[in-house]
Amino acid sequence: DPCTECSCSSGKEPSKDPSHTKKKENGDGLSVPKIFFGTRTHKQIAQITRELKRTAYSSVPMTILSSRDYTCIHPVVSNSGSNRNEMCVELLEGKNGKSCAYYHGVHKLGEHHALQAAHGRYQAWDIEDLVGLGRKLRACAYFAARELMVGADIVFCPYNYLLDPQIRESMDINLKGQVVILDEGHNIEDCARESVSYGVTEGQLRAARDELDLMVSNNIRQKHHGPLRAVCCSLI
Repeated sequence: DPCTECSCSSGKEPSKDPSHTKKKENGDGLSVPKIFFGTRTHKQIAQITRELKRTAYSSVPMTILSSRDYTCIHPVVSNSGSNRNEMCVELLEGKNGKSCAYYHGVHKLGEHHALQAAHGRYQAWDIEDLVGLGRKLRACAYFAARELMVGADIVFCPYNYLLDPQIRESMDINLKGQVVILDEGHNIEDCARESVSYGVTEGQLRAARDELDLMVSNNIRQKHHGPLRAVCCSLI
């Protein structure tokens, strides 16, 4: 049977407090942590949510964090290839007088899932389910999944969302005091290396060296640019 601490035991809508703090009778704070479940691929998340549906915890509020490659439904941005992030940001900033109508409908998607939870009909879902509902409601599944994280007890995501500090910051993920589960943990080393690695071409190194040469020759912060130029020359 469901436990007595999380929202699945009562069928009530989860608290909107990100820390999920519940108060004891004596007034002390009891923090109920979220579960962050990391996997290697998005396909594995689909398998896990399918298994979740078969358990007593299928009604626990959840969300799935993924990239715009999987969740963007804007007809132009989703078919743009490799620059979806940049195009999305431009629309959100209102550049060229255009905006994203799907982003403005995010609340429809969040409220839809909250309504199901309140009536005890909430079921574990997959990315495709959220995207399909987003198309139906003309609401952005990418930002809706992020908003649903506030009230979620379980958050599914790829490894790098938990390991890469830049992604954690951009997604507002705070792991302090939370539960972290890493599926197939033997793959963590490769993911960790990728998170702190960066690839450059020889052409980029030569261009950087030329710019640093110009800085040094013009006596612009030589003590900083000199060593960087040496690194570029060494790699070249």
